Amino acid sequence: MQPPLSLPGRHRPADAQARYRAVRQETLARTQGLTAEDQTLQSMPDASPTKWHLAHTTWFFETFLLTALVPGYQPFDPSFRYLFNSYYEGVGERWPRPARGLLSRPTVAQVLDYRAHVDRAMDAWLAGGVDARAAALLELGLQHEQQHQELIITDIKHALLLHPFPAGVFPPPATPALSAGEVVWRGVPAGLYAIGATGQEDFIFDNEGPRHKVWLEAFEIADRVVTNAEYLDFMADGGYRRPDLWLSDGWATVQAQGWQAPLYWQRGDEGEWQVKTLSGVRAIDPNEPVCHVSQYEADAYAKWAEARWPGARLPTEAEWEIAAGEAGQRPGDDGSFHAHTATGFYGDVWEWTASAYTGYPGYRPPDGAIGEYNGKFMSGQMVLRGGSRATPAGHVRKTYRNFFPPAARWQFSGIRLARTTP
Repeated sequence: MQPPLSLPGRHRPADAQARYRAVRQETLARTQGLTAEDQTLQSMPDASPTKWHLAHTTWFFETFLLTALVPGYQPFDPSFRYLFNSYYEGVGERWPRPARGLLSRPTVAQVLDYRAHVDRAMDAWLAGGVDARAAALLELGLQHEQQHQELIITDIKHALLLHPFPAGVFPPPATPALSAGEVVWRGVPAGLYAIGATGQEDFIFDNEGPRHKVWLEAFEIADRVVTNAEYLDFMADGGYRRPDLWLSDGWATVQAQGWQAPLYWQRGDEGEWQVKTLSGVRAIDPNEPVCHVSQYEADAYAKWAEARWPGARLPTEAEWEIAAGEAGQRPGDDGSFHAHTATGFYGDVWEWTASAYTGYPGYRPPDGAIGEYNGKFMSGQMVLRGGSRATPAGHVRKTYRNFFPPAARWQFSGIRLARTTP
């Protein structure tokens, strides 16, 4: 197993300072347009307030770098070690995750002061240069913060769109969705393939390795993700009313939660489907990718789609990685945080796979509290691949393994179909 790493040169003082500042500034940029009241909302146990994300990412640098490696560093507030620990048992006790929204104090202003305090200390420390081990921890902290940049968007979207009259806090997409066109199936021959990180990347998370070989039978994979128009056909054909299409737990969830459509869809005054977005309520665009569906919904849609495309199913994560190839150039970020491009493998929605999230053969988590970063979650989760409109560009790569419970819908999650070659 290869630990998180940086290439030689990444930890030079000027480079480290510039990268640190850029990541931290991007986090704050994603909160523009949010009021202090917005930033305290916690809409469900699985989501966190924006304020908490701002504090927790700062806590990571203070706990694992400044406190551990900088002699004489004075923490901003000793109580923050408890308040903003997420799940690191090795660090100590923590405030319960479902109750993060109850922390009216510290205020947003105090959290921003906390960030400034840590930023000053980090800048001074980095100015002197750091060794390879410290550089690796720094890079892990920055990658961790970038993950929370995505969570800031997904979590505040869930909170704000529960409002009956959601306000627009980000601009609408700069361009309309392009016509998706008919699905083109790409064939991949049977063979022995290697998947996982090669060890030559600038950075990997521990769950992206070790690289290993898998045998794949011949299969085909769609050249784009499922669109709103295609998903509307599934809905019109009774997709949410047919238990034969659903896994048992999925059908129980549909009934218990009353699902009738993807998350954030609603009926308009004339009975038409609309979608609530971070730029306001819009009519459903048939060419946009269906977004905010669970793995249960993705699997049910794939079963339904067999009537049109015999053998249709969700791809495994190994099939996805082999078919996707290298990430290449992503669509430009227009600041809308709205999924509206259906083409390509690294687009606007994370793509559910049929693979359960577990360690690759030979996987071992790193020692210490850092080892709790990924390995402890390898149960009850399903893998997503590809990246979304909210994903920082550096996190879009073919080996990146995202994971969520199969009922999760608040992430930017969509569907790509595969099928076994006859």
